[in-house]
Amino acid sequence: MKLLSAKITLLISLSTVLIGCSLTGEFKLEEASISDIHHAFETGATNCERLVGEYIARIEKYDQPTKLNAITRVNPRALSLAKGLDEQYRSTGTLRRLHCIPLIVKDNYDVEGLPTTAGSLILKDNIAKSDAYQVRKLKEAGAIVLARSNMAEWAFSPRVTISSTAGETRNSFSLEHVPAGSSGGTASAVSANFGAVGLGTDTGNSIRGPSSHNALVGFRSTLGLTSRSGIVPLYQRNDVGGPMARSVADATRILEVIAGYDPDDAVTQNSRGRIPSSYTQFLDKNGLKGARIGILRTLSEKDVDPEIHALFEQAINDLRAAGAEIIDPFEVPDFDDLRENQWCPMFRYDINRYLATLGDDAPVKNLAEILNSGLYSDYIKEDLEYLMTASDSPQQHEDGSSCADPYTDKSRIAFRYAIEQMMNHHDVGAIIYPSWNNPPARVGDWDGYKGDNSQAIAPHTGQPAFTVPMGYVTGNLPAGLQFLGRMFDEPTLIKYAYAYEQATRYRKLPGILGGEF
Repeated sequence: MKLLSAKITLLISLSTVLIGCSLTGEFKLEEASISDIHHAFETGATNCERLVGEYIARIEKYDQPTKLNAITRVNPRALSLAKGLDEQYRSTGTLRRLHCIPLIVKDNYDVEGLPTTAGSLILKDNIAKSDAYQVRKLKEAGAIVLARSNMAEWAFSPRVTISSTAGETRNSFSLEHVPAGSSGGTASAVSANFGAVGLGTDTGNSIRGPSSHNALVGFRSTLGLTSRSGIVPLYQRNDVGGPMARSVADATRILEVIAGYDPDDAVTQNSRGRIPSSYTQFLDKNGLKGARIGILRTLSEKDVDPEIHALFEQAINDLRAAGAEIIDPFEVPDFDDLRENQWCPMFRYDINRYLATLGDDAPVKNLAEILNSGLYSDYIKEDLEYLMTASDSPQQHEDGSSCADPYTDKSRIAFRYAIEQMMNHHDVGAIIYPSWNNPPARVGDWDGYKGDNSQAIAPHTGQPAFTVPMGYVTGNLPAGLQFLGRMFDEPTLIKYAYAYEQATRYRKLPGILGGEF
C-alpha cells in the first residue's frame, strides 16, 4: 500500500469536518512552525487530530498527483495517536515540548511497527521492533511520526533520491530538477509542507545538500552529539542523523531533544558535559552583532556558477549588515592535501554488522546476498560491486592508520586541527561557503551534478555544519549558505544561522503548482 486505504481517507475527511465544528479561530497549515502549531492548540484554532488529518490529506492531494514522490508510507496509526494526544492535553492542560508535531522520517530510521527499507526492495518486509534512539526521544517529547520519506537507495547517492522501493523523488521547487540525495524525500516533503519537520541522515552531504536544494535549514551536528543507533548505516564513521526544517528555530527544537549520550552508540560519550541546558536560548536575532566569520574562498571560488557566486557575495553583505565582521579570505594551509584520502568505504563492514542485529528475521544476511539478489536500482549496481571489493573488517588509510571516528582517527584529527587552529588564529566563530556551487541538476542529467561543497570538511573532521537558504537562481531554484563551526559549538552556529535567517528571510513556499504550495 503506497499511501492510504479508502477507509483511512474517509476517516480523515469525517474527522476533519467534525473536529472543525468545535474549534475557533483560523490556522494556516502552510509554513506553520512548531510555535505556530502549539499556539493554535492553545487558542483552540485547531487540535492534534485535525492537524494530522490536514497533513495527511495534503500528502494525498499533492505528493503522487504532482509526481513529487516524496512520501513512501503514511503511518496508519497517526490519527489514533493524535486523538490520544488531544485527550492528554484536555486532561492536563499542558503541551509537551513537541506535542503533536508531525514528523517526516527518512526510511533508514527504525520506527516501531513500520518497515525500515533504506530504499531497498530487499528490506521491504523489515519491520522495526523498536524505535531508533532519535525517534524514541522525539516521541517521548510528544511528536508523531506522520510518514516515511523516500531516499537514495542505501543512502548511496548525494546526487539523486531514487530507490527500488518507490522510484524517484523530485525537487519541490521544480519537478524537472533533483532534490539532491540521499535525504531528498524528507527535504521535498518538508518543503512542500507535508509535515512540520523532518529527519535525515548525512554521511557526506545528505542532510545539507537536499536542504539547500529545497530552501530548508539542515543541521549536520557534531559527530558524537546525536546517536545513530537504529539507523541503517552507510559509513558509520561519518554518519550523522538530524533535523531538516523550514526554520532555524524548528531545527533547533529538534536538536535539543535528540542530542545526548546513548549507550548504544559509543561515540556519543564524547558529548557528555558538552551539551547546554537549552539550545533554544541561542535563537538570538542579534546573534551576528560582533561576530567574526571567515570566508573559505578555497571552496566558494571553485568552478562556481555565476548566479550562485552573486548570491554568496550578497550573503556576505547581508552578514555585514547584520553586524558581522568578515575575514576574507580565510585560508587553511595545505587544505587540499589534508582533505585527501579521508574516505574509507566502510559499507560492507557496517551493513553486514547491521544485518546481523536483525537476527533470524533478517531478509538478507550480507552485502553479497544483496548484490546477488538483483533487487536494487540499476544506478547503484556499480557501487555495490565496488563495495564488495572492500574489506569486511575495519579498514586502514593509505598510511596504515585505522579508519575510525573523528576522535581517534589521526587523519581526521589532523584535518580538524588545521581548520580550528586557523579559526583560533583569526578569532572567528564560523567559516562559510555555498552549500553547493551550482544549482540543482535536471532530472536524468547525471553530468549536471556539480559543486557539492558539503563533503569537503565536516564528514571528515566531525565538525558541525548548518545550511540556511540564501536565495534563488534562474528557474526559482534554491541555494544554501553553509556555516561550519568548532566541535560541539552548535550554540554559535545557531546564533549566526538564526540571525542571518531573520535578517534575510529567503525561505518561501515552493511554486511547483503555481504558488499553491
